[in-house]
Amino acid sequence: MLIGIDWGGTKIEGVALTPAGKELVRVREDTPRHDYHGCIRLIGDLIARIETETGQSGPVGIGIPGSLEPKSRLGKGASSTWLLGQPVEKDLRAALKREIRVENDADCLAASEAVDGAGVGFNVVFAVILGSGAGAGIAVGGRAHHGPNNSAGDWGHNPLPFPAVSEIPGAPCYCGKYGCMETWVSGRAFQADFARHSQQDLSAAEIVAKMRAGDPLARLVWRRYVDRVARGLSIVVNTLDPDIFVMGGGMSNIDELYVDLPGALASYTFSPVFETPIRKAAHGDSSGVRGAAWLWKDA
Repeated sequence: MLIGIDWGGTKIEGVALTPAGKELVRVREDTPRHDYHGCIRLIGDLIARIETETGQSGPVGIGIPGSLEPKSRLGKGASSTWLLGQPVEKDLRAALKREIRVENDADCLAASEAVDGAGVGFNVVFAVILGSGAGAGIAVGGRAHHGPNNSAGDWGHNPLPFPAVSEIPGAPCYCGKYGCMETWVSGRAFQADFARHSQQDLSAAEIVAKMRAGDPLARLVWRRYVDRVARGLSIVVNTLDPDIFVMGGGMSNIDELYVDLPGALASYTFSPVFETPIRKAAHGDSSGVRGAAWLWKDA
């Protein structure tokens, strides 16, 4: 069997798959936030549970909310900032006492959806995560593409394109810059935008419910959100022109996104036509953990 671990900022999930992709068991626990060594211990516990329940062992792939520097292999670019500068790969190998493969969680999403999800049959899959943060991964021919800096798909830390005067310089980002896409299109950014104008601290689901009920402010905030996602993805189309966009993360579960985004995106691309499919991740929140398991698919 193949074991996948999705080390997220709010939960750590594990899955065991057969080589054909059948799920054998799934386990999940809340992330010990800001406790790096606690996270590593929990990953070890989850793998032990998986192997006890299945009576089997297997290679382990792990998706992390960031990536590894290509030379030092220290954690970088992680919204879970307690991974930054840590020898993640080395510490996991020592704790688990086996060989592992570690990749960015968005890359795992892209690979998962390319192998047996919404991206099947498409050569270049650009998988977007719109969750508590924002990021993306790229799969080419069913495999995650990284680049020499291990930075391919770090879309969440590009600046918002075509900013209005009111959007300059943008909010500070944990990465040290201002106005990154993550500060505009994450679920938290959507909630914060509504709260600024309403003084109501509502969840994204509650804001969407108000929008569907006809609330003018909620409709305005949603239109502005879609416009910002469209601006960000227009640069991807102009640069990479992927064969498909696959959307993951909590905001991807809003059905209106797939109605409103294509037209908005088309209005910003250089090409006068926009034919790229935009689809919800077939495996939903499970795509990242499945993609982590697929890191060993062809081993």
